[in-house]
Amino acid sequence: MGIIKRFGDIMSANINALLDKAEDPEKMIDQTLRNLNNDLGKVKAETAAVMADEQRCKRELDECNAEIAKLQSYAEKALQAGNENDARSFLTKKQQYVEKQASLQQAYDAAAANSNKMRQMHDKLVKDIGELNSRRDAIKAKVQVAKTQEKMNKLTSGLTDSASSIAAFDRYEQKANAMMDKANAMAELNMSSATDEVADLSAKYDSAPSAAVEDELAALKASMGLAEQ
Repeated sequence: MGIIKRFGDIMSANINALLDKAEDPEKMIDQTLRNLNNDLGKVKAETAAVMADEQRCKRELDECNAEIAKLQSYAEKALQAGNENDARSFLTKKQQYVEKQASLQQAYDAAAANSNKMRQMHDKLVKDIGELNSRRDAIKAKVQVAKTQEKMNKLTSGLTDSASSIAAFDRYEQKANAMMDKANAMAELNMSSATDEVADLSAKYDSAPSAAVEDELAALKASMGLAEQ
């Protein structure tokens, strides 16, 4: 039966390997479970058909056994009544059912084996789907953690770039400070030069002649007839 082979393929599949190949594990998990539930529907239908076949075979076998028992009873009654020919007829008919009984028993045994196998596979598939449903939640949780970690990694990378920008701004500020210091130094030098010139000029006029010198100069002018008129 094709469904049995398909079931074997399902149960031997390495779901973890499928997840490794999936671009989106969450979608792959959901798709895998959808496939399994779809297969479960097929397994249920096939199991029901096999069980129905088992019941049919059992019914036919039971009817054959009942007929054999009935003919045996009639043969015994015929002999008790002294009707050997009737007993022979019942036994001849019984023999036909006995020959049929062997094939019916064989058919029933095969149907029962198939039915038992299908029930086991059905129950195992139901159990495995239940376990996978539980694992799905855990795997999805891991996927969400991984996605969050990826976002954090991207943010960390962005912060590294920001650090570089901050370092560049520090260099710009240092350069601006150096330019400001140089301008201030130049202004200070210019102011110092202007102050020295004013100081020299002021010193020229601050040096007034002493009184003795002025008196001697006036006497000299008088002796030379250069006194002011």
